[in-house]
Amino acid sequence: MEPVTPPAEAAENHGLASRSGLVGMVRAVPIRWRILSIAALNSAVAMALAALIWSGAQVLGSAWDDLRQVRASDKILTRLETETGRLQNLIHRYINQPSPELFGEILLLRETVLGTLNTRAATDPMLSGSVAELQQAIDRFLSGFGDLRALQTTITTTYQDEVLVPAKEMLGLYSVIEGATGRREAAIWPPLGRSRESFTALLVAANAYYLSLAPTAADDARTNLDTIERTVPVMLELADNDLQRMSLERLKARAAALRSGFQNLSEQLARRTDLLRNSIDASQAAIIAAIDGLSAKMRQNEQKAQQTFDRTLASISHKVLWIAAAFLGIIIIAGAVIALSIRLPLQQLMRAMRAITTGDYDHRVTGTDARDEIGAMARAVEVFRETAIDKRTAEDELRAAKERAEAALLELNAAQQNLIDAERLAALGGLVAGVAHEVNNPIGISLTVASSFARKAGTFDSELRANTPLRRSKLEEFVGSAKDASQQLVANLQRAAELIQSFKQVAVDRSHAERRQFTLGEATSQIIASLRPVLKRAPITLTVEVPEGLVIDGYPGAYGQILTNLFLNAATHAFPRGRAGNISIGARPRGPDEIEIVFADNGVGMTPDVQRQAFDPFFTTRRNEGGTGLGLHIVYNLVTQQLGGRMMLESRPGQGTTFRIIMPRTATGDGKQIDQTNDGNAPWPTRTMSSS
Repeated sequence: MEPVTPPAEAAENHGLASRSGLVGMVRAVPIRWRILSIAALNSAVAMALAALIWSGAQVLGSAWDDLRQVRASDKILTRLETETGRLQNLIHRYINQPSPELFGEILLLRETVLGTLNTRAATDPMLSGSVAELQQAIDRFLSGFGDLRALQTTITTTYQDEVLVPAKEMLGLYSVIEGATGRREAAIWPPLGRSRESFTALLVAANAYYLSLAPTAADDARTNLDTIERTVPVMLELADNDLQRMSLERLKARAAALRSGFQNLSEQLARRTDLLRNSIDASQAAIIAAIDGLSAKMRQNEQKAQQTFDRTLASISHKVLWIAAAFLGIIIIAGAVIALSIRLPLQQLMRAMRAITTGDYDHRVTGTDARDEIGAMARAVEVFRETAIDKRTAEDELRAAKERAEAALLELNAAQQNLIDAERLAALGGLVAGVAHEVNNPIGISLTVASSFARKAGTFDSELRANTPLRRSKLEEFVGSAKDASQQLVANLQRAAELIQSFKQVAVDRSHAERRQFTLGEATSQIIASLRPVLKRAPITLTVEVPEGLVIDGYPGAYGQILTNLFLNAATHAFPRGRAGNISIGARPRGPDEIEIVFADNGVGMTPDVQRQAFDPFFTTRRNEGGTGLGLHIVYNLVTQQLGGRMMLESRPGQGTTFRIIMPRTATGDGKQIDQTNDGNAPWPTRTMSSS
């Protein structure tokens, strides 16, 4: 019977069939060639755009070079303007306050300006034919500085020789006149004081005029000089000795020389001002005008280059846009067709795979007759479908076999648990037999003593009932016998009570997983008391070093079973065939929260292979002698699971074995019965073994 197609799937298949014509043509080409065709179209677009962009980049590069050159030329002009402006400021500062440092800076900046003009501006393609006017203005500027510096030298000489020298002589003459005038009441003294004050004011005004060119300072100097010249004739009339008259005549001559020198200084300073205005400042203005003209020209060139750059960029953008749009349309159409040729078959393939994953193996995979890669995938999926059908059949058979195996495993687990219980009962049976033997001695002795005492009491009673007199020696003998019997009965019955109490506590601890606080030393003593019968049957010396006061909040039954199993394991395996030896049991605190218990023997030791399997269930080296291989397995599980501790084994052949148990003072286990089998695989935490 043919499989029935659902209506929704039939409608979709009809839609796919309507497009199968074009898709079928494309599917004749392998998928890799379809993808390569898209890559080829993309490469063609990239090459066309690259060629267009390269062509435009040439034009853009030329326009950008022009624009960059214009900006570089503008930077040169800006630098020239800045350097000449700074040079002008330095010249003005030098004229007002001449100093070698300023002059050196002016010379250095002058060389910089000339270097910028002659090396950069002269070689700049934008400025090389337009710097003649700028060159002339800078030459006038620098030449004016030379003339100005020569005039400044003349002004300095005039000030020194024609102003300061007569002033110094006049100062000396005033001192001579004051010295020749002996009395302050002399008639010459008031005009001399006025003349001296005018002279001082003259010096201050002349110096201020020389330094700042202030017109008021020049007027003050001339006014004070006039005062000096007017007071000299007055003082000549009032002079009362020849020295005064001779000094006043010379003072008059020096005042005239000072007036002439001050006049020369004023004229030279005026020429310096004109030179600054006409040569320096005017040349600077001409330089700025030339630079402004060149800057305007540069801005025009920059605007022109920018327009060329913008037009070229816009043209390239439009061309790239049209070409990209055309090729994009082609690529979209081709990509859509190729995508349909891949997507539609993949959808059919996905539906088939989804059906397989949901367990519907009844529908065959479509498209297995196509020759492209998807057709190969469809054929592979069809093979997978057939394989899945075979696998489902095999799984059904495997499931049935698994159920049978699980039933057998449950039976095996039950048998394993029975073996573990038997091991426990065997240990407990040995313990009972030993304790019974120990208790039998004091009870047998007590019975013998009681029987003997009963016979003596009967004899004494018969003697009392007889009519013969009772001697004192008989009474003392009976009392002594009674005291001996009672002492022996008390001692032996007390020994039996102690043994029975120890056995009772050990039995209760092992049969009830009760959590309680117990003292490690007391619990160890009780367990050792129950193991004494084994010690009597074997030449083994037992050393116990457990300090008092180690209190454990845990399970004493588990601790007793651990110590008993370790002791019996050592007696059986460490000292075979009645070999003598020593077993030591020690304990010590390990930090505030843990206790370390060391169980060591000096027996035959273990080989590395035995150590690796010592804790495995059912592993024993004395299988033929009745060993079950569960003793150390039970010990390890009790330590790691019920007590929440860890256990380490150290052994060397011929040098004995040491078990180190580190457990918390408060047990972390839940106290439940440990499942020793765990479905045949005990949960093994990491354990430490050391051997050589």
